[in-house]
Amino acid sequence: MKNPNPDPNSHKDIKIWNAENWFYEDIQVGTRIRSIRRTISEGESMQFNALVQDMHPYVADEIFAKNDGVFEKRLVAGAFVFSVGLGLVATNCVNAFSYGYDKLRFIKPVFIGDTIYSIKTDLFKTPKYKDMGLYTASYEVFKNDGELVLYCEHLQTVRYKNQNTYLGK
Repeated sequence: MKNPNPDPNSHKDIKIWNAENWFYEDIQVGTRIRSIRRTISEGESMQFNALVQDMHPYVADEIFAKNDGVFEKRLVAGAFVFSVGLGLVATNCVNAFSYGYDKLRFIKPVFIGDTIYSIKTDLFKTPKYKDMGLYTASYEVFKNDGELVLYCEHLQTVRYKNQNTYLGK
């Protein structure tokens, strides 16, 4: 078999898959994107719990959850729902940097076997620094047939395409 990419020095010239190159000026407030759906399995839920050492009985103990738990079945850890939910609509923009999250709320429980999807909405933007503006998007995670289970707002700094954006010109 012939290697179609034998020169590692030329690899940098190949477009990176799933990377974006938008700037602050390109953000259109009100733009929405929706993810594909994804069913959360027991295996990946437990793998996440083990990774972060979250062995709370509601997420890790079937007998407790069934016999003594409020919901009578095991939950998926909220941190996992948050991670997957945001990952489903994550954009890999080389000009944007996470600034933090506000208004994170776990609205309804998610259970093993539930299917989730996310909607991201560009809420607002404002010039902030000499080289970057501040941009906020909401993330809504829904389960099954559209029940809202998580809400948060992601703040990001995003590079300006034009330095005059900060100066108001």
